[in-house]
Amino acid sequence: MSDERIWTAAVLVIGDEILSGRTQDKNVSQIATWLEVQGIRLREVRIVPDVEDEIVDALNAIRARYDYVFTTGGIGPTHDDITVDAVAKALGVGVVIHPAARAILERYYAARGSELTEARLRMARVPDGADLIPNRMSGAPGIRIGNLFVMAGVPHITAGMLDALTGELEGGAPLVAHTIGAWAPESEIADLLRQGEKDYPGVAIGSYPFFREGKTGANFVIRSTDGDQVAACVAMLIAGFEALGYAVTDGGI
Repeated sequence: MSDERIWTAAVLVIGDEILSGRTQDKNVSQIATWLEVQGIRLREVRIVPDVEDEIVDALNAIRARYDYVFTTGGIGPTHDDITVDAVAKALGVGVVIHPAARAILERYYAARGSELTEARLRMARVPDGADLIPNRMSGAPGIRIGNLFVMAGVPHITAGMLDALTGELEGGAPLVAHTIGAWAPESEIADLLRQGEKDYPGVAIGSYPFFREGKTGANFVIRSTDGDQVAACVAMLIAGFEALGYAVTDGGI
């Protein structure tokens, strides 16, 4: 299993509103979860402002390092939606109106008794040579060019674009994950967790402590591409917790 090709991805979150704290990002979590099902590991996340050169620099830094790069934000109809321009600049290509994107938008707005204004037409702009990612939520498509996937910043629209990409990307074996929880301080079970990863080399154990109701506890996520290894490691950990006097809650606390 360790010799399997591991497919990797990065997410570039674009938007002043994220960096200012006015908007809380929800896309990274859903993209990460979706990638795991596709057999692709999310390795890096960056957040950059709506500044073209900073977007270009970030894209150039990560697109050669990972199999896939996803961007979110900056593809709407307003003047500060500059992601398409930045992607085109990073790739050294021009920006064009995609005829299929224009037709999609014309139909979308006509069905609502409206017109495709110059501002709305901006959502049909793509880097030259790009393909479209269907968007069943709001009409305006996402963009796919090379290993770059340019997606909306609005989470439910991003979710629709991910649905359209499901099964379209080459990946490896999907991760299997199992969560257990216990009212146990990490310091009391750290050796047991280390032993679990030692006994099951293909397994990763994540420990996520919390303090609730005046008590210390933690949830533990056991992950691997091998479901049998996950099950065996979970059984070993449960037995170890119980031997130390800690009851285990399957699925987490």
